[in-house]
Parts: sequence; C-alpha cells; structure tokens
Amino acid sequence: MKYILVTGGVISGIGKGIIASSVGTILKSCGLHVTAIKIDPYINIDAGTFSPYEHGEVFVLDDGGEVDLDLGNYERFLDIRLTKDNNLTTGKIYQSVINKERRGDYLGKTVQVVPHITDAIQEWVMKQAKVPVDDDGMEPQVCVIELGGTVGDIESMPFIEAFRQFQFTVKRENFCNIHVSLVPQPSATGEQKTKPTQNSVRELRGLGLSPDLIMCRCTTPLENSVKEKISMFCHVEPEQVICVHDVSSIYRVPLLLEDQGVVNYFCRRLDLPIESRPRKMLTKWKEMSDRYRLLEQCSIALVGKYTKFSDSYASVIKALEHSALAISHKLEVKYIDSADLEPSTLQEEPVKYHEAWQKLCSADGILVPGGFGVRGTEGKIQAISWARKQKKPFLGVCLGMQLAVCEFARNTLGWAGKSFCFALNSRCTAAPVIDMPEHNPGQMGGTMRLGKRRTIFKTKSSILRKLYGDTDYVEERHRHRFEVNPELKQHFEDKGLHFVGQDVEGERMEVIELEDHPYFVGVQYHPEFTSRPIKPSPPYFGLLLAAAGKLHSYLQRGCRLSPRYGPLQSHPNPHLQRSRVISGIEKFNNKKRNK
Repeated sequence: MKYILVTGGVISGIGKGIIASSVGTILKSCGLHVTAIKIDPYINIDAGTFSPYEHGEVFVLDDGGEVDLDLGNYERFLDIRLTKDNNLTTGKIYQSVINKERRGDYLGKTVQVVPHITDAIQEWVMKQAKVPVDDDGMEPQVCVIELGGTVGDIESMPFIEAFRQFQFTVKRENFCNIHVSLVPQPSATGEQKTKPTQNSVRELRGLGLSPDLIMCRCTTPLENSVKEKISMFCHVEPEQVICVHDVSSIYRVPLLLEDQGVVNYFCRRLDLPIESRPRKMLTKWKEMSDRYRLLEQCSIALVGKYTKFSDSYASVIKALEHSALAISHKLEVKYIDSADLEPSTLQEEPVKYHEAWQKLCSADGILVPGGFGVRGTEGKIQAISWARKQKKPFLGVCLGMQLAVCEFARNTLGWAGKSFCFALNSRCTAAPVIDMPEHNPGQMGGTMRLGKRRTIFKTKSSILRKLYGDTDYVEERHRHRFEVNPELKQHFEDKGLHFVGQDVEGERMEVIELEDHPYFVGVQYHPEFTSRPIKPSPPYFGLLLAAAGKLHSYLQRGCRLSPRYGPLQSHPNPHLQRSRVISGIEKFNNKKRNK
C-alpha cells in the first residue's frame, strides 16, 4: 500500500480537497486502484450537526454517514463509493480510545496523546486504506489522505505527530507528503511572494515531516524565478515545485498536474506499478473541461435558504454542472434567498423582493433543494406555485418535493389549513400532509432517515423512470426527517399529481410528477450525491434538458443525445453505468474547423 499525505499551509480553504482528488484521478487514470481519507481535526463525531453557513453542505454516503463535503469531491473525481470511516475526526479517535480505556484495554497504563491517540490514528488509517471502494471489489493500491486545517493549528498536532511516526512504520518508499501552500500576489506590486511558503514548509519540517511535492496555489502561473526561489529555500528540486494556478474549471486541475510531470514523479518516488497504456480517463476529462468554452447558456434559479454561501449547496451545483456539460451548455446559477420571495419582504424591502422575483421569472428552470426548519418555506412555496402555473421546468429535492406537495394541497385541493400541517405541530388535529413516520430517540439525528435506499417505480410512463434508463428501481441516498403522508395519496393523484416512485414497502412517497407539464418532478432523496462528471444525475439532467428545450427530443430518441452535443450518447444512469464516451465531439469539432 502506498500513502500520499496532503497537508496545507498559510491559510485554510486553499484547495487541498480538489488537489487531493486530482492526484487520485491521475493515478487512477494510470490503472491504479485509489482510495481517499479525509481527516478533520474538529471534535465533532461527524458533520451531521454543522450549520451550512459554517462548514458548507453535509455530504451523505451510502451507509448513511454524514461527512465533510470533500468526500463528495473524492467520489465525484474518482467515481468510487466511500464509507463513513473514510472521514476521520478528532471526536471519533478520542471516542474509540476512551471506549477502549473503559473496557480495560489499557489496564494499568496512563492513557496519553502519545502513544495511544497517535497509535489509534495510524491503526485507523491502515485499516481503512484496505477497504475496497471500486465496483470490482479490489483492494486499493494507493491511499490519498487529506489533513484538514493548516499546519501549526493546535487541533492538528496529534495527527501531524501520528504521520511523523507513520512514515517510518510504512517505510519511506511507501509514503510521501504533498504540501499545498499559498503564493500571494499583492495588487500593489504584482510580485509573487514566496515567504509564506518558506515559513509554512519550515514549520512542517520542524514537526517532523518533509514535503516531497510543494503545490503552490496562485492566481497566475508561477514565474521560473519564483519556482527556483521556492526550490532553493525549501530544499527541494525545481521539478518538485508544482504550480496550481486559477483555471476556468476544477476539472482542468488533474490535467494541470499531469502536464507538470506529477505522475512520473510518483512513479519514481513510490515505485508505482503504472501501466503504459493510453490514459483514456484523462482524455474524457479534457473533452469535458473543453466544453466550458461553448457559448450556449442555460440558467437555473436555485431557491434556497443558505444562498449566501455557495458551499452550502456544493453537490447540487456540481450536479447541475455535470448535466449542463453533458448537453454542452454553460450553466448560470441564479441564487435566490427564498425569504426574499415572500410577501412580507415586499413590505419591508421592496427592492430586494422585486429583484428576487425578476431573477426567478428570467430563469430557464427552477430548483428548490433540501433544507431544515420553517424559515423561508413560504418563499419556496411561492416559487413552486409560479413554476407549476407558468409550466416552467421544476425540480424539487427533499424539502423541495414536500413543499411541492404542500403547494398543490393549498392551491389545487384547497387545503389552505392543512398544507403546512406538520406532525410535530401540536395544534394540528387533521391528518397532516407532511408526517414524521419514524423516531429513534437518544441521539442527535435520531429522527433522520439516512443513506442508500431503494425506490420502486410504479408506472412505466414516468419521465424520471425513462431518464434512469427505464429501470424498475433506483437506489439513491436519503437525508430527511419528514415525509409525505401516504394516507392522502389518492386525493393528489385524482387531481394530476402522481406519486410515481415509492419505497419497497409502498409506505413512503419518493417521487412525484405532475401531468400536463414539461417537467415538474420532485424526489424525496438527494440524487446530487451520486452525480458524476461524465455520468450526471438523471433528475438534474432532466431539469437541464427541459430548461434548454431538449427534453422532448431526447426522450423521443430513446434517451440519446444528438451527436452535436458531444461524447455522452446514452442515458446518464449512474446506477447501471451505461454512459460511454465516443469520439463524436472530435468529429464535430473537426467539421467546424474545416468549415
């Protein structure tokens, strides 16, 4: 097993997750089996209780693990399935050590950070690195480990010490360190400054780790003189200084690393069994990233509660991007705070109210994602009502689906009093539209339904079923507390709102579709978590197709794209993995050049 540790210096949020994912991608393109581990130094057991404004979205895995959003990057880039143990936190480590101490495993000994905590970290990493993550069940050959935070943080000290020991445990030929550092370029002088990187590397060395590669995050490409200066003062060869400058798309980062000889360095440094075959995987990435230059544009209004911080909807945005790329369109996301659409805002801040409605009305499609709490739900209801009445393409996810049902109950069935009647509301005496069917007390998240669940399609005429490849069922990831009350199902279906997907027992309503509408779909699960760059999520793909006016022709062709849209020719089904890449985009580009 080969281990690649990615650390960061100068500032947090520097892009370690994308760089770790990109390193894994180029190694996987060489025929290696790659896994990834994210280490977060916070004391929380997992990310489930984080505020979206503080730490971005909570990413959910197949096993129900609520983890850091960087694991979403790993899964999307590497096309693998991780588990909750691939996200290691200080809380998990201390919890495991304390449990051992209570069982008597350390009987007679004083339990300390060194060696007990550091040993537990090393054991966890070595055990988890061997867990298969690919569909073929093969044991990984390379494990990319990202250490969150910044070198020098007091929280990360036990992990730094653990990896100082770890490099000797697994031997030098099986371990290397990538250090990601910032090279600022002040606007006053325009000069790229190396001092922060020098200080960061010096501090890392003082803690017992020496970087094998220094990846410099910068606005513009590094000048040769700057690279040589970093090489001289950080005691590395110039080829070990890698420039990771700002690019038009994050999908260009693996190509950027490949061009600078990172694979060749790893091959020599870690003696990797790299195959000499052509790297088709990177060819796909290049074709995909090249589509960002296309001029056709499609706009989607994202009506949510956490729109001031884009990382709150990281997977949602990626799923939209994947779908837009598949049809060679440039995506424009119009962020709308749902509270700004509410009538109360018109009285208090009329300018904000009218700006929000102008964004909504000018968008090609509308997306209402998941969320928690009552705040902003009235604005989402207003957006859903407008999409339904104006026949604007609409996708509701989790809470978005539930509110679509509430809006239909209020405005079509006339249940004005019932439409917001949730089961936890003690004033509710009638059967609630949205219920909470299961409750597991005793811990935070005890009322949550988490992880991969099966959804059965109840009709062959469903648009979403066709988008999934005309399959009988799909398996998607859930993260929700409330659900549609199945007792009221018939009232909705009599008026045209059909529950086309249900769980295995037929007790939970999973997918809704509205008849006589271009695309009005709601899903209880979160399909964005399984979207991939070359295998976009079908519900999001359907929204982009409908917003671009291409859905009808796509369905008529048997869920195949026109050759002018490039390599994605079959339906984008991440479950059956039928999507394939062909050379259509090259032929199309050649014809354009010849003309």
